[in-house]
Amino acid sequence: MEQASLIKSIYKRIILKITGEAFSGGEHPVNMHSTKKIADEIGAVHKLGVQMGIVVGGGNIARGRDLLSIDRAPADYIGMSATVTNALFLQAMLEKRGISARTQTAIEMREFAEPFIYRKAIRHMEKGRIVILACGTGHSYCSTDYAAMLRAYELNAEALLKGTKVDGLYTDDPRKKKSAKLISEISYQDAIKSNVKDIMDNAAFGLALDNPKKIPLHIFNIFEKNNLLKIIQGEKIGSKIF
Repeated sequence: MEQASLIKSIYKRIILKITGEAFSGGEHPVNMHSTKKIADEIGAVHKLGVQMGIVVGGGNIARGRDLLSIDRAPADYIGMSATVTNALFLQAMLEKRGISARTQTAIEMREFAEPFIYRKAIRHMEKGRIVILACGTGHSYCSTDYAAMLRAYELNAEALLKGTKVDGLYTDDPRKKKSAKLISEISYQDAIKSNVKDIMDNAAFGLALDNPKKIPLHIFNIFEKNNLLKIIQGEKIGSKIF
């Protein structure tokens, strides 16, 4: 990896969406070791000079399917509050590594985070700070996937990277069919016709489809070491949707 680290990034500014499950470990919904690993992955990319905004999920603490007994709106707000826990934990881990980071929330929590202001977020990134974006869009009925796509457009990102537990988009469900093959590249138009709903919110795809500018979307397994860095350095990892 020493030689690989000399390779420049193919992107100057990205939005990274991290599944909440990446923060968990064992019996703990937020695990120190797991969060340290994420911080290390992010730190390696930060060393390349990449400007980063990070949208965090909250599924390790509160998942929608576990809150079906209550109304959707309060369930979504519970999920938003969970993302704040992950964001602050990640910020602390990054700062321990000497990386300047700011947490911005779509719902104001001024005692410990900045409110999301897109111009301020851009300014932070231009100064080399990592901006961690919590609370999704701040509205119920909107997923963190949708929030990630929205922030990618708002913050003029060159790419959106979704770090999840799957390797990418497949021709079929690989858990059910061994013949399923990983799709390395596909257009947004073709992806929406496939089983993309299993790995990303359709509303997020709708936002990209409705925009004349198509931001490349990389879907990859964030649990595999150095996958994030490899994508940033131009390696074909996971699925790229354009």
